[in-house]
Amino acid sequence: MLRRIVIVGGGSAGWMTAGLIAAEHRAAGGLQVTLIESPDVPAIGVGEGTWPSMRDTLHRIGVSESDFFRECDASFKQGSRFNRWIDGGDNDYYFHPFVLPQGYGEVNLPAQWQARHPQIPFADLVSFQPHLCTQGRAPKQAQTPEYAAVANYGYHLDAGKFGLFLRKHCLEKLGVHYVPDHVVGINSHQNGDIASLQTQKHGALEGDLFIDCTGMQSLLLGQHYGIPLIPQQHVLYNDSALAVQIPYPADEHPIASQTSSTAQSAGWIWDIGLPTRRGIGHVYASGYISDDQAEAELRAYIVQTGGPQDIPQPRKLTFDPGYREKFWHRNCVAIGLSAGFIEPLEASALAIVEMSAAMLSDDLPATREAMDIVARRFNEAFTYRWERVIDFLKLHYVLSKRRDTPYWRDNTDPAQTPERLRELLTLWQHRAPSRSDFYRIEEVFPSASYQYILYGMGFRSNFSRASKPQEAGMADGYFQEAAGLTRKMLGALPDNRTLINHIKRHGLQKI
Repeated sequence: MLRRIVIVGGGSAGWMTAGLIAAEHRAAGGLQVTLIESPDVPAIGVGEGTWPSMRDTLHRIGVSESDFFRECDASFKQGSRFNRWIDGGDNDYYFHPFVLPQGYGEVNLPAQWQARHPQIPFADLVSFQPHLCTQGRAPKQAQTPEYAAVANYGYHLDAGKFGLFLRKHCLEKLGVHYVPDHVVGINSHQNGDIASLQTQKHGALEGDLFIDCTGMQSLLLGQHYGIPLIPQQHVLYNDSALAVQIPYPADEHPIASQTSSTAQSAGWIWDIGLPTRRGIGHVYASGYISDDQAEAELRAYIVQTGGPQDIPQPRKLTFDPGYREKFWHRNCVAIGLSAGFIEPLEASALAIVEMSAAMLSDDLPATREAMDIVARRFNEAFTYRWERVIDFLKLHYVLSKRRDTPYWRDNTDPAQTPERLRELLTLWQHRAPSRSDFYRIEEVFPSASYQYILYGMGFRSNFSRASKPQEAGMADGYFQEAAGLTRKMLGALPDNRTLINHIKRHGLQKI
């Protein structure tokens, strides 16, 4: 029977996985969850964005949302705004909000938008959320309970503080056994399973299942088992980032309601608003731009967006874009950066951690025999999910009309586009992305997200099939519904900082 789970590595991935498993299995049958974390390895800790799924994850772990805001320097995220991705112009922008379009699935909204309102950005017509973001509004009111939403939302957070917050909760509330130590060796059974991890001070720690959360070094799955990384730099070129934290010019400066992504000559700049600062970073392809040039673009952006001339020296991060050939081998499963990493566009990294930890917890094998079955299912699911992430991120590039640098010219080359995405783009020349294109129960991105990107970036479908006579009226009703909700919510919702200040002082009502 599975009795001992050993997680190697802390940070968001390690502690989130420990929390989900401990919260849902510890009381049921004496399962012991141990987490080994090197005391000398700092978390990567650049600004992080989450999806709305994080609300469910934190609730499953048993975390108070009020405490989360107080301790993680968290703010609300309602989607992403993309600047200069379409043609590189100063007025070039579109939104990918977290709410579904009004009437999504009930009527062909893209066809009616394109035929009758093409001068209005697609997301602005079919959703109220871009308008909330533009006005800096919060997604709920002070009286809305924890984790409940008026408008769908995720979070921006301080990744370093988040890992510490999860660790505290796991140790104080969930009974996770914590071993701050270095792993100096891996001991194997005769059949090739990991038997124990040799630590510097605590000797050999035995386990039945080992979870690799050691980051990009992938100590167990990558180094010990030699499971290779499937490289993706031929599809998504970015392999470097420069990250910096910028203070606000005043304590009560507005907090952005969305992640902003602004395209550059060979990459893009993220801009995340936390209550105490902005987290800003330049993700770029080292084959197209030097580090010095990338830093110059970053500094120019900061000044252009109201930041100071003098900033701290940015932290340099490098990564090999790709994912493991498999994620679960024998009695070892990798979660987080040890499983793979693709550039942080659309904040998929933490979302994949959530999905991995949730599937592991939901399907936790009772015996070693069952583990091989669960492992096959896990590997198949996450190979599919990584491929969907790559398709979705590449979509942002292939639709661009920018041809001003070699980076953009190469990114829009159909030869560098995955075949599965090319096929979808062929279908979408004559119809909108639909649920039939993404048929799994737990898709990474719904077809609505593809619609937001596709039509936000100026793609036009040739809707050759005649629409039903009543569709125009139905669509108008949904467009009016979105406009009405916009007026109602702008009049009723506070701004981000006002609500966050309220949460810090008074908290939110528990569910």
